[in-house]
Amino acid sequence: MGTAWPISSGKWPRKTAEVLVSAISWVVFLVLDFLDTVLCIFFRIADEYIEGNARECYCHSRGEKGTSVMSDERESEVSETLYGRKNLFREIGFLGFPRKLEGLQENGGGKGVVGSRWSDCGCESCVSWMSNGDQRLHVVVKEPSKATFGHGCSERPAENVIFLHGFLSSSSLWTEMVFPCLSESTNRNYRLFAVDLLGFGRSPKPRDCLYTLRDHLEMIEESVISPNELGSFHLVSHSMGSVIALALAAKYSKSVKSITLIAPPYFPSPRDDASLTALGRLAERKIWPPLSFGSAVMSWYEHLSRCVCFLICRNHRAWEWILKLLARKRDLHFLVLDLARHTHQSAWHSMHNVICGGAKSMDKYLDALNGSGAKVHIMHGTQDQLVPPECSFSIKMKVPHTQLNILPNADHITVILDREKHFTRDLERIWASASGVRIGE
Repeated sequence: MGTAWPISSGKWPRKTAEVLVSAISWVVFLVLDFLDTVLCIFFRIADEYIEGNARECYCHSRGEKGTSVMSDERESEVSETLYGRKNLFREIGFLGFPRKLEGLQENGGGKGVVGSRWSDCGCESCVSWMSNGDQRLHVVVKEPSKATFGHGCSERPAENVIFLHGFLSSSSLWTEMVFPCLSESTNRNYRLFAVDLLGFGRSPKPRDCLYTLRDHLEMIEESVISPNELGSFHLVSHSMGSVIALALAAKYSKSVKSITLIAPPYFPSPRDDASLTALGRLAERKIWPPLSFGSAVMSWYEHLSRCVCFLICRNHRAWEWILKLLARKRDLHFLVLDLARHTHQSAWHSMHNVICGGAKSMDKYLDALNGSGAKVHIMHGTQDQLVPPECSFSIKMKVPHTQLNILPNADHITVILDREKHFTRDLERIWASASGVRIGE
């Protein structure tokens, strides 16, 4: 009996701490539930006053929508997580708040209205896409350093590579980290396309787009694949971009030579629960660690996240000036700049309709990939707190021929950052292997 006391007493502090954190977490998220409900009313009044009509939000259940002009097919592309986020005050009918059916549903979810909202930034760099008349994505193209077509039988056609960035990022992830590290052979034989996904970076950010997986795919087709007549290509993607890359690989199974996924989000679950499972795993409602708390706030609270975007994204130039002053630098790191190069509409819907909503189709995409001849490679950091490494192990089980590279002490960003040269060499080996050539040719 005497030896049991130290063991039992050692458990009490840990259990007490867990109960305390759980209680604090419950109180914090209860307060956030209340704030989001109040902000819902505020933004409805502000939208009505400033723009002339109140914008529809997702503070009602899906069954309350009544008749929608969206087709059943388009409706199915809207993630359950947009309506399935629990909020105590909404559930008890706080203030009897009216829920009209206007806004996004009336516009059919297409890429319709292009004007910026009052809560979005209107600086030249953020709205340049509206004035140039070209509604295609912003794409950085790196052509081969010398012509590889028709200059002798020893020359082989250039290989094409499409790069897709992750959430709250841009093509700079590739142009700043990968392009400068490419070997002479790659520069000579590969044509590279670094894409700013719809709603991010310098690409269009239409205000009434639902930013579904289909929207992203169609824009990549219209901006990269069709105009450049890509008959074959390699895919390289990070985080959210991996969901889009897998959808592309499934659709163009005969054209994709290789696909490299960096920190891909994948949580095996029944199709009906896949979206909510992904939200719960990627943005669990907890206050610690801080990164998880931030993800939860921005993913669960539509109006709180819009408020954050209003304070930061709309005023990103002022924040950049302050950060430069504090850091005593002329230029900020591109990762810092990319955090504000989006609108609330594009970030909110991409998070739910691509990352969470895309989870419903991941098994289908992986089955198609498993049946294709494409080389599949995954890189994942052991310290990734946003997308756990188990996601990549699950893909490996689904697609057995996947080459899996788990990097010790790397997280969601440092899986590329701080190891750019090694990362680029790995990519070059993957491309060469998929093309059946030796490095250096």
